[in-house]
Amino acid sequence: MATLKDELASLKIDQGARAGGGGRGGTIAVIVIAVALLAAGGWFVSQRVQAAPVKIETVNAVSGPGGASGAVLNASGYVVARRRATVSSKMTGKVLEVFVEEGKAVKKGQVLARLDDSQMRASLSVAQAQLAASRRAAAEDQARLREAERQLKRLDQLVKEKVVARAEVDTAEATVESLKARIALVEQQILVAERQVAAQQTDLADTIVRAPFDGVAISKDAQPGEMISPVSAGGGFTRTGICTLVDMNSLEIEVDVNEQYINRVKANQPVEAVLDAYPDWRIPSHVITTVPTADRQKSTVRVRLGFDEARAAAAKGGGPLDSRILPDMGVKVSFLSERLPESAVAPKPRLMVAKSAIRTVDGQSVVFVVRDDRAERRAVKVGAADGDKVEVLSGLNSGDRIVVDGHDGLADGSRVKER
Repeated sequence: MATLKDELASLKIDQGARAGGGGRGGTIAVIVIAVALLAAGGWFVSQRVQAAPVKIETVNAVSGPGGASGAVLNASGYVVARRRATVSSKMTGKVLEVFVEEGKAVKKGQVLARLDDSQMRASLSVAQAQLAASRRAAAEDQARLREAERQLKRLDQLVKEKVVARAEVDTAEATVESLKARIALVEQQILVAERQVAAQQTDLADTIVRAPFDGVAISKDAQPGEMISPVSAGGGFTRTGICTLVDMNSLEIEVDVNEQYINRVKANQPVEAVLDAYPDWRIPSHVITTVPTADRQKSTVRVRLGFDEARAAAAKGGGPLDSRILPDMGVKVSFLSERLPESAVAPKPRLMVAKSAIRTVDGQSVVFVVRDDRAERRAVKVGAADGDKVEVLSGLNSGDRIVVDGHDGLADGSRVKER
């Protein structure tokens, strides 16, 4: 292919042709052609060196459980609470007062809210009045029975003296039996009325919403004036809960382990946990149990992990967990083959990069490092993968800027620009 230099050399005018009287017009034409060719060559060169748009990522050293000594399996999950409840009322009613706020600690039995109890009090008054009426009716019947029994006794004496006929005695006996039956009925009515009063008192007590256990309120779901119901009645205008309580002493970890590696997990196996919020804090933990079912969509098995601190506190009668551990926090864990000593050296930080940054050239893993807007191809040695990241064992340093997307057409020394 002819280069720019060859094309310019072809513009050289032969001396014989020049002597033949090319003239001023010929010279100008030659200059115009030369300028056009120079412009075309410059455009061609600019196209050859145009910067390729790429996505760039900075390599950072991360510390985590993946570098723990003796780890047989790494996984990630979340902190969850075994005791978590959305507290509601047993009935539908209007909220009058709410005594809880987010982040407030509450005790078991503490009043959280109060509902409108005017109707319950009125119903209780009616039930109490019916009970009182039944008791007065029973007292009247008791008095009549005593009078009938005295009359029967007198008639028995008169019959023996042959003063009255036996028929009058029989009538008196029937009256006594009738009054006894009536009194038995009234006593049952009194029992029913007492049960009605107890039921109304229970309904009245249910207008006071209390905490079912010690915990912390993490949400406040109702305000005074709103309607609340234990069922989703009334559409979006009715609340179904007053607040959500979490027992902070019941916190544990749930992780999903690929079913191919579940054989590496055993009950009471030591675990090292690291919260995403505190990457330098290693929390001793242990396996509680493996949930005996698999997720067919994700091909994973759920594993429950407990904090050693919580187990030790439970053995001493209970105690709060570290306040830094919160529900729904992200956590990474390492299942260990043996318990690490407390004095063990912290794991060495690892260089984790996106899998998309690694390219294979001639059977060797390479990355493109960006220096002064130029792509430099560099061979690297990769280690274990963790999700969409892969560990780089050698070839990179923390702070290097590498290409993670837009490799197509890149070569060593290519110009690049970040997109």
